[in-house]
Amino acid sequence: MELTIQKSGSGKAGTMNVADSVFSVEFNEPLIHQVLTSYLAGARSGTKAQKTRAEVRGGGRKPFKQKGTGRARAGTIRSPIWRGGGVTFAAKTQDHSKKLNKKMYRAAMRSILSELVRQERFICVDEFNVDESKTKLVKDKLASLSLDDVLIVTEELNENLYLGVRNIPKVDVIDTNEIDPYSLIGFDKVLMTQAAVEKVEAWLS
Repeated sequence: MELTIQKSGSGKAGTMNVADSVFSVEFNEPLIHQVLTSYLAGARSGTKAQKTRAEVRGGGRKPFKQKGTGRARAGTIRSPIWRGGGVTFAAKTQDHSKKLNKKMYRAAMRSILSELVRQERFICVDEFNVDESKTKLVKDKLASLSLDDVLIVTEELNENLYLGVRNIPKVDVIDTNEIDPYSLIGFDKVLMTQAAVEKVEAWLS
């Protein structure tokens, strides 16, 4: 299939041939849901932790004798029913990640990219760089393409572009090494440079 290349920099507008196996496959909703669930689960830190009575410091000595005080017997001041004691069912660090093989992940990426193309939410440009790290330059460039809610994907991350995008809401920039399914569906449009398209195509072919 052919993708239309819009002129953004010093290059020329035109078209480029891309593989149908990457940009023209059927939409597989169950697979994409599974991949997104796995991706978000893997992003969870799972670092919440509490201490049991065995882990709380202190409490090694019996606080008072067993009999004769009129109080309930106690063997440690770190009992869960005492103030400063451990937690009965203490939360522990967990690994929330879910196993997902590379074949499924790549198939989901192809399905997402193909659906973006079908919905006309995928935009290919010859290049997308700015000479200075100024937000105004990036805004002007996006305005020329009538874009305001967009993910910019470049072959290599340009520092000036990264700094210029930081203060613009609903706009983000990543390189092809950081591309992920959650980012692709999180914006109204996805703008990808011609070099980035070629790199992604080679990865997913």
